[in-house]
Amino acid sequence: MATSDQNLSQFDLSKLDDCSSLRIGMVIAEWNRDVTYKMREGAIATLKDAGVKHQNIHTIEVQGSFELIAGARLIATRENLDAVICIGCVIKGETPHFEVINHAVATGIAELNVISGLPFIFGVLTTDNQEQALERAGGQHGNKGSEAAFTALKMGLLKKDLGKSPTGVGFRS
Repeated sequence: MATSDQNLSQFDLSKLDDCSSLRIGMVIAEWNRDVTYKMREGAIATLKDAGVKHQNIHTIEVQGSFELIAGARLIATRENLDAVICIGCVIKGETPHFEVINHAVATGIAELNVISGLPFIFGVLTTDNQEQALERAGGQHGNKGSEAAFTALKMGLLKKDLGKSPTGVGFRS
């Protein structure tokens, strides 16, 4: 079945271990804010529904999706976090800008995962048009911000379970 026919934002939070001690960072792109702010709302609701304390959810905003990389690194170096969610939306236009930005953001977030040992979650929509983006920001295809939060919860718990700390690896000292 094609993902266009599915709502992937349905998951069972009750199957997760205790998430109350998790510390989650979130970086939200202001560009396409009618989409990204709905994704942020979905992510925060999912984190709170899983038991993450309000004071353990750290959010910052950056201008656009390209800046998510620097913003994610900055929040990770300022807070002791278990995972960082990167929320953005890049809508295809008439120039190759779409492909350039998408590739750079995906590569940058992947590199943050590798060099830091901290889970950085890719919550960036890459759609052909505004309608597709809104369908994935709380519409008929669920809320990808909520899905990114669920991924952050699972990865944050995995990090805690394995007893790994990113301290001394990559950009943390």
